[in-house]
Amino acid sequence: MLVGSGYAHAQQTPAAKTKTAPAATTPKAPAKKAPGAAAAKSAAPAVLKTREEKFSYALGMSYGTGLGTNLKKQSVEIDPKLVIQGFKDGLTGAKAQLTEQEAQAVMQEVGTEVRKAQQEKAQKAGQANKTEGAAFLAANKAKEGVVTLPSGLQYKILTEGTGPKPAATDTVVCNYRGTLISGTEFDSSYKRGQPATFPVSGVIKGWTEALQLMPVGSKWQLFIPSNLAYGERGAGADIGPDATLIFEVELLSIQEKAKEPAKEPAKEPAKDPAKDPAKDQEKK
Repeated sequence: MLVGSGYAHAQQTPAAKTKTAPAATTPKAPAKKAPGAAAAKSAAPAVLKTREEKFSYALGMSYGTGLGTNLKKQSVEIDPKLVIQGFKDGLTGAKAQLTEQEAQAVMQEVGTEVRKAQQEKAQKAGQANKTEGAAFLAANKAKEGVVTLPSGLQYKILTEGTGPKPAATDTVVCNYRGTLISGTEFDSSYKRGQPATFPVSGVIKGWTEALQLMPVGSKWQLFIPSNLAYGERGAGADIGPDATLIFEVELLSIQEKAKEPAKEPAKEPAKDPAKDPAKDQEKK
């Protein structure tokens, strides 16, 4: 809803046309000053004393920060004054300058434009990443020590391991560092100071395939095409659509599977001490 409000006001009055505050641009007034102008110019920020005042300001600050961040990411321009006015009108129940239907219509209109622009941007970025990735992998496969598998996954052994190889059903402990082909690092267990633990089948396809070929104690460099990584969707802010990724992976150990408790032998039904087997025999 907050982003929607921003959409509505963005369509009405683009921020690019917002003028600088007169106090910053207007030269000193001649003899007469507008009533209250001096007071407004010299007014200090309100001092927040009570819990209600602090909470009220914190609420506005939180909404404003979240809304501003989202709109900036989506390249949506707004008029902050109208955002504040609309928020105030909605909060106090004052007469709105738009009907509910008008507000919904403009929010949907701007929302559709933003989604279309984002899709076009992602498609262009994805195509560029695909082209760059394919060129990188084609050149990389000719380098010494690089092995290319039928799936397109490439790897280079940095350290030979001598332990067992994990199966798809195992859980492993690894240290790793991930970068884009540009060299930009997006993740590192080394920097966190703690190895990662995860199921072999619970990671991207390139990792799942490589881990099952690595003996414990190995350290490999993986070159993973986008279809074996995060594909068209990318991941987070750093991994774009159709990005080729490079990982250094150190397989530390395979976690032992929890042993099922041994089944106890079936117990015989408890005998009734008040029951005399001899008497039962006599009755028969």
